[in-house]
Amino acid sequence: MPLPYWRLSAYYFFYFAFVGAFSPYFGLYLSSIGFTAADIGIVMSLMQVMRIVAPGMWGWLADRIGARTPIIRWAGAASLAGFLIFFATAQFWGVFVAMALMSFFWSASLPLVEALTLEHLKSRVARYGAIRVWGSIGFIVAVLLLGEMLDRTGLRGVLWGCSTVLAGICLFAFSLPEAPRHAERPPATQSLRDILRRRPVAGLFGAAFFMSCAHGALYVFYSIHLDANGYSKSAIGGLWTLGVVAEIGVFLWMPALMRRFSLRVMLLAALIAAVLRFAMIGWLVESLFWLLAAQVLHGLTFGAFHASSVGALNQWFDARQQGRAQALYGSVSFGAGGMVGGLLSGWMWAPLGGAWAYTLSSLFALAGCLLLACMWPASERVAAG
Repeated sequence: MPLPYWRLSAYYFFYFAFVGAFSPYFGLYLSSIGFTAADIGIVMSLMQVMRIVAPGMWGWLADRIGARTPIIRWAGAASLAGFLIFFATAQFWGVFVAMALMSFFWSASLPLVEALTLEHLKSRVARYGAIRVWGSIGFIVAVLLLGEMLDRTGLRGVLWGCSTVLAGICLFAFSLPEAPRHAERPPATQSLRDILRRRPVAGLFGAAFFMSCAHGALYVFYSIHLDANGYSKSAIGGLWTLGVVAEIGVFLWMPALMRRFSLRVMLLAALIAAVLRFAMIGWLVESLFWLLAAQVLHGLTFGAFHASSVGALNQWFDARQQGRAQALYGSVSFGAGGMVGGLLSGWMWAPLGGAWAYTLSSLFALAGCLLLACMWPASERVAAG
């Protein structure tokens, strides 16, 4: 079966276009309807809470029934239905319920699509970046278009932008083909639990948790931080876009990087870059130069870290374990890590300010770096694919 490059790429485009419409602007929308920083932290953390709960359940179900696309399609339709509730309420508990429903189904699909993509790629995992890069392009398109629109229409336009993109996710979910099962692949020689007990594997999962903790303040409060320091909606969108442009560059460069550096080295470099990046965002926000430099580092802190993590998981886990492995990775990192980072930054924001919240982000990244360096010795190499 030929690689369904454009159908997979289109799904990534719309999936991350939603992130581009939602992450930079939804916190601003909540602030505009009277939510406090703590309220925003709680509501936004529901995305991460559901990334803990939902992916494992959906991944288990997909592995159990031997198919991923039916769940991906159902999740796309249900997440759109959940999001439409935002149009009907501006009260805390109504928004809380809408966010919980939308997040529960939206978070189900990405680990399954990641596993589906790896199954289609088989041994060509280095081409993952060429497909995933379309997600970054979708993010850029959404963040720029919506930023321009909001300067003209007001923040309620966030709801219209996000719902339109969710409709695109739903549409393209129905175009994804199931990956063929390859009988020639040998069965797993180790159980999922035994693999997870290996020190480098545990170290990667721990580092991914801390890296997502470090990004919690970015995804919840970065736009609010910039807005409070006098940046326009268009400038905020431009800074988000720069980070994703850097991410695209890294994704396109990943095959060459994987030939030159070990996965361990790329993961450690990404964690060190995160330590520097969040310190710059916190303490040098008034300097556009340092904000630009910090956003360029997004290519390492997200792009290189994520692609290297996916490469390691693909090597460590058998094809029949990929659904659960990707779901567990998403739950531990984007779920638990993002929740902890978002909640702690929300609690710190009002009494201590953004600079100290981003200092905590730097400390999280440093903890991840030290953990990975200790748990994954340089002598134990993992092929990059």
